[in-house]
Amino acid sequence: MVKRMTKEQNYDVVIAGCGVAGLYTALSLPRDMKILMLSKEDIASCDSMLAQGGICVLRDENDYDAYFEDTMRAGHYENRRESVEIMIRSSRGIINHLLALGVRFEKNGDGSLAYTREGAHSRPRICFHKDITGEEITTTLLSHVKALENVTMMEYTTMTDILEKDGICIGIKAETQDKDELLVYARNSVMATGGIGGLYQHSTNYPLLTGDACRIAKEHGIALEHMDYVQIHPTCLYSTKPGRSFLISESARGEGAVILNHKGERFVDELLPRDVVTEAILKEMEKEGTAYEYLSFAQVPENIVREHFPNIYQRCLEEGFDLLKEPVPIVPAQHYFMGGVHVDSDSQTTMEHLYAVGETSCNGVHGKNRLASNSLLESLVFAQRAAIKIIHSERK
Repeated sequence: MVKRMTKEQNYDVVIAGCGVAGLYTALSLPRDMKILMLSKEDIASCDSMLAQGGICVLRDENDYDAYFEDTMRAGHYENRRESVEIMIRSSRGIINHLLALGVRFEKNGDGSLAYTREGAHSRPRICFHKDITGEEITTTLLSHVKALENVTMMEYTTMTDILEKDGICIGIKAETQDKDELLVYARNSVMATGGIGGLYQHSTNYPLLTGDACRIAKEHGIALEHMDYVQIHPTCLYSTKPGRSFLISESARGEGAVILNHKGERFVDELLPRDVVTEAILKEMEKEGTAYEYLSFAQVPENIVREHFPNIYQRCLEEGFDLLKEPVPIVPAQHYFMGGVHVDSDSQTTMEHLYAVGETSCNGVHGKNRLASNSLLESLVFAQRAAIKIIHSERK
């Protein structure tokens, strides 16, 4: 029997998770802070890589009220209004920074940003890169973080607990690839471990996302919020193969794709909020006694399909469906977690020196149901705020 070793390390900040929230937190911290980032598996296996549709932005001041109302209505008005305002007001600065970092958002002929629309949005306000926006943003952030001399990244290292002394977080306990125990002592710790999709049979998430931060928070008496607020995405490619469900972006419906039953009839407004569309599909499946319904791209111009949705088109082909010629079978699947570790507007948990960002956290932006393409934006805005709070707390 191999004896487990216990290793101790010291950092200014330790971040569990290497998705956009974790990466942007590290990127927003000073270069004189020593930072350790932990990835449960390889760095590429994070849900941020999977986001297809895009990232929202406040187009102009005239759009503020509509954007705010769209977010609140989708969330059944259970959103934390302060958080929604912070996210929307911060959006243009985030997009400008991403552009400066090299993110290749689609643009119009005159060089202005091109916007697409998704369900429950009253107008197009979503920046995108083909149908792999999450991958574009995540890989760009990752390239910049890897270039930082003050950041160390460890793959295949799982957060198993936090280190606590006198009710204050003093670091993170983890297990390495070699099954050794790693005690990381840090002035500030950030949990960015993603959602809970790995706990479901059908999910668009990676199986490794098992709500680790929520479990640990509960064990330490750290407040959780809205643990029952789970979003089901209405249009995932139906397959009998095991593993992660392949999501067909909501922006496909924003560009004209329609949902049909087995008789070829539309039975729902495709641009209603996700929970409403999901419920309609499940009811139609029950009514027809079927395991799936259909999504038709017949009304979407071929050039839009090939240029905006190349990844979706190719994946459907691999499954035996040419969406330019036939509707594809779709079924709802678990997609996003609106609840999580309770945080304030600076992403601080109820334990001092412990922060939570991204899907791990619940800052109230999404309410009971997330508005499409608010997730990447919310993650970046509140990751940046966590970094700013850490800086201020260390320089008092």
